[in-house]
Amino acid sequence: MEKIRYGIIGLGNQGSSYVCNIFRNGGAKDAVITALCDINPAKIDNIKNQLDNNEIVYFTDYIEMLDSGLCDAVLVEVPHYQHPEMVIACLERGINVICEKPAGVYAKQVKEMNAAAQKSNAKFGMMFNQRTNCLYRKMREMIRAGEIGEIQRVTWIITDWFRTEYYYESGDWRATWNGEGGGVLINQCPHQLDLVQWVVGMLPKSVSGFCQYGKWHDIEVEDDVTAFFEYENGATGMFITTTGETPGTNRFEVSGTKGKLLCENNELYFVKNETDSRIFAKEAEVFFGRPKNEKILVETDGQNLQHTGIINNFTAALLGTEELFVSGTDGIAGVELMNAIEYSGWLGGKRVSLPVDEDAYLAMLNEHRKTSRHKKTGNNLVANTEGSYGTK
Repeated sequence: MEKIRYGIIGLGNQGSSYVCNIFRNGGAKDAVITALCDINPAKIDNIKNQLDNNEIVYFTDYIEMLDSGLCDAVLVEVPHYQHPEMVIACLERGINVICEKPAGVYAKQVKEMNAAAQKSNAKFGMMFNQRTNCLYRKMREMIRAGEIGEIQRVTWIITDWFRTEYYYESGDWRATWNGEGGGVLINQCPHQLDLVQWVVGMLPKSVSGFCQYGKWHDIEVEDDVTAFFEYENGATGMFITTTGETPGTNRFEVSGTKGKLLCENNELYFVKNETDSRIFAKEAEVFFGRPKNEKILVETDGQNLQHTGIINNFTAALLGTEELFVSGTDGIAGVELMNAIEYSGWLGGKRVSLPVDEDAYLAMLNEHRKTSRHKKTGNNLVANTEGSYGTK
């Protein structure tokens, strides 16, 4: 059977993990690594020392790698600002590409990337590996089927992202406006900001974001966030996250008129109302009654294939044996939500509508970039991220 030839741009934590924990170990089906690229020779040496493969070609210039003819598909694993630039370069050459989360730092550049995808015959995917998680897939399925009724409230407390100063000093670009474009929202939470709209099936119409910058660490970007959501149907929501709290929590709850879904500790529960709460409220002749309910442990298919699942689905889509699970153009929704929370935070929690004015957001981001801290760490540290994500 034909094998898809993959290249990877960026050999930091994530890129090196794909090489060593998925491709080298046989997790990538019908796929082979043929080219690797990083501007840092030390990171190339790090990978070479772990691989026994003389057929892989190494590059320090990603354009040279793309023009080498060695790649059918590419994984983009570089700092966030560069995602659209490199994805567009792939798409313009007809090279299939998977973009690491987030799609970009600001919506305007992501829209440019999506426009390039519309013009290209190449396939474009996002590394939204948490969409493969059976818990989130089941939540989405049940909500879309109307099992919880009309959505009333969405709450996600995701505070188990604890990070050390050592982590933030592992790269010049980390936790800076100029290098990363934000903090916990853009680095740790892109999956949740994608899932909170993918699972629920709608984006908020407005957001109030309360962001605290360098509260728990010596960084310039946000490391503690509480955001309030308002939806078109009248539902409300809360999104709470930080990298400064331990022990933390990962609790995702969606409440509706027919009950609520609760995802926590790798389990999904459905607290099912016997009667829709709206009907009960109108018809019950009692002062303090409420519908009877039943707490059910929801069965799923048990599959949670994560990054391997995304890569294998992308390969299968290229070979024509599966439909593409996550389109790269889906990446815009999470970026728009992230931008809205950040923008509101810069405005002291003022309510802002989605989508945020792209030019106004970019102008304010660029003002922050002008005074962004310049770090010089060497960028040679690489961490193994395998097993660090779970339901995150």
